[in-house]
Amino acid sequence: MALSEFALRKAKPREKAYKLADGGGLHVLIQPGGSKLWRFKYRFGGKEKLLSFGPYPLVTIAKAREKRDEAKRLLLDGTDPGVKKKLDKLAAETEARQTFGLIADEYSTACKIAVQPKAHWPSQPGC
Repeated sequence: MALSEFALRKAKPREKAYKLADGGGLHVLIQPGGSKLWRFKYRFGGKEKLLSFGPYPLVTIAKAREKRDEAKRLLLDGTDPGVKKKLDKLAAETEARQTFGLIADEYSTACKIAVQPKAHWPSQPGC
């Protein structure tokens, strides 16, 4: 049975973590501390896996269902959604590092920083 906004808001923490199922492998894990986390349980390569979508209410019911459906499409295409998520994150981090490297190169070129005695350092503003 599909979860409702009311049922999620009403769900209270217990002594141990528990799950409320939404269907299609999607559930919300309610922690003893009160946090509610969206999870998607699936099988790939003969192994059971778990994919996190984020905390409720930051990730709404509709958004969690949308992410579940996207993960199911990836599974139908023969792609592990967990691996794809990790690769996307790695690509974003790599791009951010390359951006910083480019900015640092431009800065050092603009300031003509080289191995020089301190007395000869450029006195340009901002360098």
